[in-house]
Amino acid sequence: MASDDRWLERLRLELAWFTGRAALGSRGAGAILRFERVRPRRRGAFQPLRAHEITPQFLDRAIRALKRWGYDFLGMDEVCRRAVTLPEPRRFVALTFDGASKDLIDFAYPVLAHHAVPFTIYLPTAFPDGVGQAWWLGLEQVIARESRISLMMGEKEQRFVVTDTAEKQALFSHLESWLRSLSPADLSAAIADLCTRYRIDLAALSREASMDWEDLAKLAADPLVTIGSATVNYPVLANMKDNAALREMTMGKAVAESAFRRNVEHFAFPFGDRASFRRSHVVMAEEAGFASAASAIPGIVDAEGRTNLRALPRISWDGRVRSLRMLRVLVSGVAFAPVKPTGRATGPT
Repeated sequence: MASDDRWLERLRLELAWFTGRAALGSRGAGAILRFERVRPRRRGAFQPLRAHEITPQFLDRAIRALKRWGYDFLGMDEVCRRAVTLPEPRRFVALTFDGASKDLIDFAYPVLAHHAVPFTIYLPTAFPDGVGQAWWLGLEQVIARESRISLMMGEKEQRFVVTDTAEKQALFSHLESWLRSLSPADLSAAIADLCTRYRIDLAALSREASMDWEDLAKLAADPLVTIGSATVNYPVLANMKDNAALREMTMGKAVAESAFRRNVEHFAFPFGDRASFRRSHVVMAEEAGFASAASAIPGIVDAEGRTNLRALPRISWDGRVRSLRMLRVLVSGVAFAPVKPTGRATGPT
């Protein structure tokens, strides 16, 4: 069903392209693009996280295309300014990267530096400290290696047999959704149990996949790079008590500010979809002192204060799609409903 929905959405965007809507019209002031991993294409049929990856070649093509289309590339400070001022003649695009993946400096940064475009990294500080848990990578490795999998789900042990790629993909989606529904403590216990059973060193896997502070210092020295925060441990805030969620937000900011010796003004909600945070967390972003907070809810940023700065929409690019036509339709804004004024750009939605 999810695959059917994806192809129906792609058909809708193709129709928008061929009818000329993206070239002739636009909505809003600009778009914030959300990426996660950037690395060369991998071999293998089972790649459940493929949607969260793009190649360096696609990143290069996308930047070249956005330049041809006349977009201004902005950092998040300037995005916030344009969101509250009168519309400007040229539309903007902001490139943002969630997480602290090692491939960002290995594969994305050379492309971004070559094009001299600004971009923003949203950092969960536990990962460069070497204590973050990339549980989704552990889950991927277990399912990739095994055909018979058992684990504790609640108080009951569940057993699964997965013999082909489709069954493995379905199981990954099922277990990922279940893990995302747990409190941070329960999630940590569940993934530790699973990885221990199948001899996956989750700590080593997480460290290997993440940038360290030396990598981040190199990026922070570039004036085109904005370092933002994404909490300490990258939890689903909606699964936490309010005081714990606020502590994650304020501590992530404090650790990053101490490491880089500068104010960290911008925040991204971990995972960022509608199920991962609540309106109360939008208010917390203001209480924590952030000038902006970015979601992964799709949409376009409007001008004149019509977009809530602490619930900014972003377009999450699906790495399985390589069509620049789709990119042009999405950043034009014609695929999204018109922005409804919030009444207060800095307040809760």
